[in-house]
Amino acid sequence: MNVALSFYDWLALFVQFLSLSLLAVGGAITTAPEMHRYMVLQQHWLSDAQFTSSIALAQAAPGPNVLFIALFGWNLGLNAAGGSGAGVHAIVLGLMGAAITLFGILLPSTTLTYVAARWGHRNRELRAVRAFKQGMAPIVVALLIATGWILLPPAAGAEPHWHLWLVGAVSAILIWRTRIHMLWLLGAGALAGWLGWI
Repeated sequence: MNVALSFYDWLALFVQFLSLSLLAVGGAITTAPEMHRYMVLQQHWLSDAQFTSSIALAQAAPGPNVLFIALFGWNLGLNAAGGSGAGVHAIVLGLMGAAITLFGILLPSTTLTYVAARWGHRNRELRAVRAFKQGMAPIVVALLIATGWILLPPAAGAEPHWHLWLVGAVSAILIWRTRIHMLWLLGAGALAGWLGWI
């Protein structure tokens, strides 16, 4: 994929990630639907395959959840250079894209989290603070469901995968209502995928 990006496009990308940072309640992954809308559907800077593979690779790799943001920037930089065959130019643009997206997503949320956490800890007995904490839980769950909907295969809308939704619902109920450790469910899901059941 080859895209042409001007200085203002890179600046718009940085500003977009700055604004998404303040919406990333529950982690950066909750803003993935808006990132998809902006980078794939609106700007056509990334393909659907690049978008979903960036998230899948980052989630499979050890380390922080936010790694997929760097992969978005890296892929965008490679696309702006004309592909990975562009040599040093592709590497430089890839690193620049990764830095722009990471700093954009981390700077506001990190600053706000630090300030708000200190204030919330000092005022933890206030009714408004307790209500805010309880009210944020359903919002985070809804944002995670929206992210799952975007990543749901197939992106092109071929056949419905009701069995994947069933596995997700059963897993959520088991985690919520029992004391089964989540790693057992992850292992069972990996085994089912390896056997080709899902």
